[in-house]
Amino acid sequence: MTLPQARILVVDDEDSILQFVSYNLKKEGYAVECAHDGDEALALFDAAPFDLVILDIMLPGTDGYEACRRLRERSAVPVLFLSARDTELDKVVGLELGADDYLAKPFGIRELQARVKALLRRATAHESRPSGGHDVLQAAGITLDEDAHEARYGETLIDLTPREFELLACLMRHAGKVLSREHLLREAWGWQYLVETKTVDTHVKRLRDKLSQAGVDPGVVETVRGYGYRISA
Repeated sequence: MTLPQARILVVDDEDSILQFVSYNLKKEGYAVECAHDGDEALALFDAAPFDLVILDIMLPGTDGYEACRRLRERSAVPVLFLSARDTELDKVVGLELGADDYLAKPFGIRELQARVKALLRRATAHESRPSGGHDVLQAAGITLDEDAHEARYGETLIDLTPREFELLACLMRHAGKVLSREHLLREAWGWQYLVETKTVDTHVKRLRDKLSQAGVDPGVVETVRGYGYRISA
């Protein structure tokens, strides 16, 4: 899939936003469909796959948060929140639900286009990566299979969201090394435009909770004060 062939679903209850985003993405060569609420978006997604979903939060009926949660039950499709709600809490909630990026309204079309390209490029690179033993990582008694998208501690499957999985994979690729929050955002999220680095702290806490539930000592993910995190080699 080349980037201009990607199918994008844009979800917003404002016709002016739908027309503006749709027009400019179509100019870039993307195939674009629009939905006015979460229920319509989910129905369209179930009818045919999309390569990216651009999702407003404040929608009638099923809002963007709930639509994102349901999308994550169906697929690992990249999700970009596009919303007038721009507090840190709004961003953290969206990211915890599995969104890949967050752009506040009002926004510039060039920035939106750049983020769309970055998300599609990263998704395409992940899909085209050849399978093989090098995609199985091991550290701190954890085995992580990037191709199967599974992490295990012994025979116990560790229940992770897509973002928690990417965060753990990043730490394990660099086991024993200290990674800054900025590094983790770039590699685990794939963002060129970074949100607050506190997002990493929130996800590390949730990752530790999931590791503990699977029987892993959560202390294997160590906080390096004033810098970032590392996982035991």
